[in-house]
Amino acid sequence: MRPSPAGPGGPPLAEPVGDPEQDPAERPDLRTPALALAAWAGGLLGLLCPPPVLAVVLGVLVVTGAFLGRRARRRGRVGPDALRAVGGCLLVLVGVAVVAGVRVAVVAQDPVTLLAADAATVRAAATVTSDPRLREGGFAPYVLLRARVHEVSARGARVRTSAPVLVVADASWRDVDLGSRVELTGRLEPADGGDLAGLLVARGAPDVRAPPGVLWCGADAVRASVREAVAHRPPSQAGLVPALVVGDDSTLPDDLEADFAATGLTHLLAVSGTNLTLLVGFLLLAARWCGVRGRWLHLVGAVGIVGFVLLARTEPSVVRAAAMGTVALIGMGSNGPRRGTRSLGVAVTALLLVHPWYALSAGFALSVLATAGILLLAPGWRDALARRAPRWLAEAITVPAAAQLACTPVVAAISGQVSLVAVVANLLAAPAVGPATVLGLLAGLVGLVWPWAATLVGTVASWCVAWIVLVARRGAALPTAAVDWDTSAAALALLTALCVGIAVLLPALLRSRGGLALCAGATAVTLGVPLPTPGWPAEGWVLAACDVGQGDALVLRAGPDSGVVVDTGPEPALVDRCLSRLGIDRVPLVVVTHFHADHADGLPGVLRGREVGAVEVTAVAEPAEGAEAVSRAAADAGVVVRVPAYGETRRVGEVTVQVLAPLPGVAPAAGAEGDAANDASLVVLAEVGGTSVLLTGDLEPPGQEALAASVPGLTVDVLKVPHHGSRHQDLDLLLSLGAELALVSVGEDNTYGHPSEEVLDPLEDAGVEVGRTDEQGDLLVVPGDDGPELVTAD
Repeated sequence: MRPSPAGPGGPPLAEPVGDPEQDPAERPDLRTPALALAAWAGGLLGLLCPPPVLAVVLGVLVVTGAFLGRRARRRGRVGPDALRAVGGCLLVLVGVAVVAGVRVAVVAQDPVTLLAADAATVRAAATVTSDPRLREGGFAPYVLLRARVHEVSARGARVRTSAPVLVVADASWRDVDLGSRVELTGRLEPADGGDLAGLLVARGAPDVRAPPGVLWCGADAVRASVREAVAHRPPSQAGLVPALVVGDDSTLPDDLEADFAATGLTHLLAVSGTNLTLLVGFLLLAARWCGVRGRWLHLVGAVGIVGFVLLARTEPSVVRAAAMGTVALIGMGSNGPRRGTRSLGVAVTALLLVHPWYALSAGFALSVLATAGILLLAPGWRDALARRAPRWLAEAITVPAAAQLACTPVVAAISGQVSLVAVVANLLAAPAVGPATVLGLLAGLVGLVWPWAATLVGTVASWCVAWIVLVARRGAALPTAAVDWDTSAAALALLTALCVGIAVLLPALLRSRGGLALCAGATAVTLGVPLPTPGWPAEGWVLAACDVGQGDALVLRAGPDSGVVVDTGPEPALVDRCLSRLGIDRVPLVVVTHFHADHADGLPGVLRGREVGAVEVTAVAEPAEGAEAVSRAAADAGVVVRVPAYGETRRVGEVTVQVLAPLPGVAPAAGAEGDAANDASLVVLAEVGGTSVLLTGDLEPPGQEALAASVPGLTVDVLKVPHHGSRHQDLDLLLSLGAELALVSVGEDNTYGHPSEEVLDPLEDAGVEVGRTDEQGDLLVVPGDDGPELVTAD
């Protein structure tokens, strides 16, 4: 049997479901997927229901099931096979629910969990179970990593345990190796659900007591060798090859991640079933070339799977991906379609028994849905399209289409958007994924003994990923790469209904010439024509505050398609989308008030596909990583970076801009209510369309006091509230400005407590209308007869 190509996270194509002329041995077996759904339902019950409620629910289910089954058997209306199938589903549901409930109870009663509830300070011995991840904090970088605590000491007692925790530490932890045995002192805090017993906030540098084992050291050597083999290539290629091979995205540029998200290619950046299918499949093929046959091939495959898990790490997401990849490999063998659906059901059930928290994992749902879509939807689509196109082309189109359609509702629930270019992007990128992945791993292995040859192999792998990067870049730049989608239950139900409708109707459309032309035309229009946004932006708008989450991104209208951008938010895709909705094609000036990630990291999104004149920044290059990222992004786009002089005033299109801070020769001071980088924020006074605006960055009270002293009597129409409405403000200054509108750019449910009622209440009491991006989305300021008016997209 000729194997079919595998899609993202899924096995090769099965034959159409329910085809009466099809050999029963080749039909997908839907009984084990039914068991998997029952296991999933049991996992949700076990995780979400309190123990007493869970016991009652399971008891009712068992009694009701037994009663109905016995009644149906007596009346002879249901066959014995159907009764056995329903009974098996009920048994699996109850079993997984019990396992999940027990696991939740064990974690809840663990000593670490109990200490976390009291916010206890502890001394712990633990083993690091994930790679450290460096994150940009509000004031300093920090590291996140998972660890398993073996022993904890607190309040004069020492207890042995085996509890998973999330460690939050300073940047000195960034080089701790996975598998290391460490001791640390810190404060335990409750974790937000899941399988974690607590959140451990570490104090000081790590105390490494034992290095990783041999296997981990070997895996680290291969991962490092992969990175080294492509280190000489451009950053996008050097970052993408390790991500494709083992999910190592540590060196991937942020703007490229945003492009992959917009084009539905994000699954390539994470460890998925596709990775294992490609790498272990290549290993099996090489073994066959060497004469390995029979059960020895099974051993080679098993070794390959274990090796893959070690390379990609033993985190739950990797284990999930390995299971889905194994399903794909099974589906490639003899009697693959039937065995594929059986294996999918068994894999889902087994994973939920081992780790019940998968039932709440969006990544797990995406993996399963993609695999199920390929097994159950793609065969019918393929055969319908094969009447009008070559079979190989039909398979290449329908595999990513089926996977994407199956995953669309979950992706929309997570991201709040639906990618319209995902199918085309996956189709174009697919030919390069396999060679790039295999060559990348080969380069890593060769590099262990012959670095010069590894560089050559790595170069070829980077040439392959260059095509994938091009697809992502061009796809994200299309007029309608993705559309926003409401994440309410009603909106997601509507989207699910649309996806089901497409799944049912698409085979009929593909069979007819007119339907095929309609599909092709709709695809062309979707890719090439921007979707209209009625009433947005409002006519005559002068200022926009983009909803970019916890960060600032503001736009001053400098002309019909031109705008001055002040700060760029934390994500390139978010500010890019906002500018596109505003119709901004030219940006004569970008002002980055300071270099914290929530103000500067979105710069690549502003530069993408637009004519940008210059980038102006503060003279205080803190944090250094942020300043370097801004300089690098501007240099890549050929844009000049400069530091404006204090008091400098100029006209940029329809906007007049004046720099009011920081004062020359005054070093910003850090303190309890101030931060050097925040107080070094460029403060800009702008005037556009007769409306005056004060843009304050993250200016802290010391800087606000200095501003009040240097510009006494300053009044404006609109105020951008400093530092996302933090409670640390000079209220005398803010109230003295006489602003009619105050804009707060802030992220929903942020952990900083922004904005503070201590700031909002005095402003509102003074008659200032307050607009918040976390509650109202994108905000527009429009001049009115009685002063500036606030307009939202709702």
